[in-house]
Amino acid sequence: MPKVDNAIIMAAGTSSRFAPLSYEKPKALIEVKGEILIERQIRQILDAGVPEVCVVTGYKAEQFSYLEKRFGVKLLHNPDYLTRNNNASVWAARETLRNSYLCSADNYFSRSPFEAWVDEAYYAAVYAAGETREWCMEEDEAGFISKVTVGGANAWVMLGHTFWSERFSRSFLRILEEEYDRPETAGKLWETIFMAHLDELKMRIRRYPPDEIFEFDTLDELRDFDESYRSCSRSALLKRAAEELKVPEAALTEIRALPGKDAAALGFRFRCGDRLYGFEYDKQNLVSLSEND
Repeated sequence: MPKVDNAIIMAAGTSSRFAPLSYEKPKALIEVKGEILIERQIRQILDAGVPEVCVVTGYKAEQFSYLEKRFGVKLLHNPDYLTRNNNASVWAARETLRNSYLCSADNYFSRSPFEAWVDEAYYAAVYAAGETREWCMEEDEAGFISKVTVGGANAWVMLGHTFWSERFSRSFLRILEEEYDRPETAGKLWETIFMAHLDELKMRIRRYPPDEIFEFDTLDELRDFDESYRSCSRSALLKRAAEELKVPEAALTEIRALPGKDAAALGFRFRCGDRLYGFEYDKQNLVSLSEND
């Protein structure tokens, strides 16, 4: 069983769905139940005996610089975080990927899943009972992932970290190098590339019980997990919107990014009572919306 060489934490994205908190700081740097999200994950990795942690930055990269001194992590920059999906973060870490954990910075693990020794490549999974829109996995007789579908029912779904063996890393990076400059590759998740090469990229499903791996795509989801965010979102923008409407922050729900004409997130929308509102970040302006906006 090989020793884990390192862990790569991808933290380059803008996380626009996490508006408005993501306008002010990277999602990985929010506090969840008293701990900074990425700091908790770094501690769990180092405490497991993994000797090196690398963080791939992009959006607001300067806000991650303190991690070098505090934890001794290595920072890798993804210059294409605005124009490419997370395959660019894998590419930015290509000189570092060996026997490596590949993690998302926005995962919260109630119990550390990390180990110093891992035998084979795997993707963490939790069971989704009933219908789901998550990425569902099936395995062949040998126990390797043989099919991945977006959406399904009563299935093990991708959630959380992955482990790449050195063999898997070499194979994936060879494929990524061949496909990287194709225009259609830019918008792909690395998982999409993986799905297209299941015959070459052998990876198992690592099953976890419920309530061990969490992911927060929106502020509403975080509020369900950390109730302190109901009364205090830690967002100056949301606080300002609540003050203008003369309501507590908890009254603002269904918070989503408000796209501009060029599809960039220019603010956020939310519901207050029976009405929809938008806060235009560029104009610092609160506007009333219709259900069709």
